[in-house]
Amino acid sequence: MHVNWTTLWEEAIARFSLGTESIHGLEHWQRVERYGVTLTEHNGGDVLVVRLFAVCHDVGRLHDGIDDGHGVRGAAAAAEWREILYTLPDTAFSLLHEACCRHTNGQQSDDPTIGACWDADRLDLWRAGITPREDMMSTTHARELVRAGKIGPHHLP
Repeated sequence: MHVNWTTLWEEAIARFSLGTESIHGLEHWQRVERYGVTLTEHNGGDVLVVRLFAVCHDVGRLHDGIDDGHGVRGAAAAAEWREILYTLPDTAFSLLHEACCRHTNGQQSDDPTIGACWDADRLDLWRAGITPREDMMSTTHARELVRAGKIGPHHLP
């Protein structure tokens, strides 16, 4: 498996139409990546898929409000970039696709990779003035972080 991280990040930034001031942009993606790596270290999962999710999950947003199709658009970008900017086996790509498509549905997942993706995104809700909830987390470590109040800008991994 290979990832051209520099070009992938550049492509994502170029595609993202909301600019640097968006609460769903580059800084959010970087925090989701850090949270996701930490969650996979504690709960397992495919760290490469989680890192790719961080780059792709919000790249298709059209605005910072409720944007029902943005997860599917992020999954489409992930599919477009596959085999060009990164390679993944089909099973891993299926996880990435599902995580992107369904990350806004408010569900939890027993799959450690999908759970880490969704929890990493939800642990960053504080940026929008929303306190992450323990009962919305899929992974044990994310629930522990929320319970301990170890979320927010002063507690980033």
